[in-house]
Amino acid sequence: MLIKVLGSAAGGGFPQWNCNCANCSGLRSGTLAAKARTQSSIIVSDGGEAWVLCNASPDIGQQIAHTPELNKKGALRGTNIGGIILTDSQIAHVTGLLSLREGCPHQVWCTPEVHADLSSGFPIFTMLSHWNGGLQHRPVTPLEPFVVDACPDLAFTAIPILSNAPPYSPYRDRPLPGHNVALFIENRLSGRSLLYAPGLGEPDAVIMPWLRRADCLLIDGTVWQDDELLAAGVGKNTGRAMGHLALSESQGLIALLASLPATRKILIHINNTNPILDEHSPQRRFLTQQGIEVSEDGMVIDLQELTS
Repeated sequence: MLIKVLGSAAGGGFPQWNCNCANCSGLRSGTLAAKARTQSSIIVSDGGEAWVLCNASPDIGQQIAHTPELNKKGALRGTNIGGIILTDSQIAHVTGLLSLREGCPHQVWCTPEVHADLSSGFPIFTMLSHWNGGLQHRPVTPLEPFVVDACPDLAFTAIPILSNAPPYSPYRDRPLPGHNVALFIENRLSGRSLLYAPGLGEPDAVIMPWLRRADCLLIDGTVWQDDELLAAGVGKNTGRAMGHLALSESQGLIALLASLPATRKILIHINNTNPILDEHSPQRRFLTQQGIEVSEDGMVIDLQELTS
């Protein structure tokens, strides 16, 4: 199984267009040892030809332009994106569908809760219904494996996780189990597996067995501390209120990752305020000491190269 990170930042990207926090201003001025990042999405493949897109960020056009694997050679118009899976209905994970309209119809796998949000409060399915067949919903039932035809050797399982519904949803602060899922992706031939969870608010009894089972974790690294936005002076939301488990809390993500046997542990969906973006920061050094990687745009993960 091949995984490529198209975007590794949280909503807004890094630097965020309207932000002058220490990280964003430092990157712009060249005084911060960091790399620019687009908003979170990945592609996965069972053979490197056809790919499944997991989340469609607002930066999808820029991401595709830097991803030659998605260019369908020999076709006047076409793409190697063979299917799309959504882990939630957050604006930063679905707005890119609008930019993919010229390639419709697209098969889009998501839960009924996500489909409902995207047919009402943010009605992308409705808006694109007249574009050459539009977005064709493929219902996802949590905990039931499914296969995308383009990559038949991969089995996908949606795992309900504790997080939050988007601000526009009537279920904000009272999400249903299908509003947020992690994806457990397994190569049915090799048995190698990835758990992709860009929004993890709290580990519970449902997700823990899957976290322990995965060979590779590509997991929520949004904020270092829960009150990070407040401390930076750029917002009032806590990580927990947004549906993200902070890295450094006593019961935070770093402590959780230390208890898990995965061969590779990689952070994604990193907010522009997070000090781990600074490659020379003590926080980044600590992650390295713990064997935790920080994803960046264009990062390739080949699960066949993993050693147990």
